[in-house]
Amino acid sequence: MKNTEKQKELYFEKVYDNIRNKGYHTTAVLEEDNFTPFAYSTGIFENFKIPELFISGLGPNLSGEIIQNYVEKYKFSEVSLNEKIDDLVENFPVYFIKIKNENLSEYVLTSIKFYENKEYAYLQLIFPDLKGKFPNEPGYDYDQTIVGEFLL
Repeated sequence: MKNTEKQKELYFEKVYDNIRNKGYHTTAVLEEDNFTPFAYSTGIFENFKIPELFISGLGPNLSGEIIQNYVEKYKFSEVSLNEKIDDLVENFPVYFIKIKNENLSEYVLTSIKFYENKEYAYLQLIFPDLKGKFPNEPGYDYDQTIVGEFLL
């Protein structure tokens, strides 16, 4: 078995262990030159009956904390879309927007493999810049890739 195949196998063992033990796995892709970091969940839709979460532009620790808060707050309930949420993250409000799975096909490879032909859904978390401005507001200045449609 080639080294990369072994690495993939070990990675997916970890993914499935996390989903079994915690209900979900968080994948974080780190920032590089000319590349916005992102993170996403896998397993939340199946285990907690709410959409998976995609976050662009935040580091892995904060993204992991947000995904954990999201699961605790919304599991087995309704998630408010396109509304300002003030109690998910301590330092700033956020919005959730619906996104089409096909718009994430280059990002959420772990989820694509995990769900294969099963149904699943994703939301994107939208957050403000350091001055509290959201995308679409004048003066917004942050590197956050918006995959869905965000309207204030």
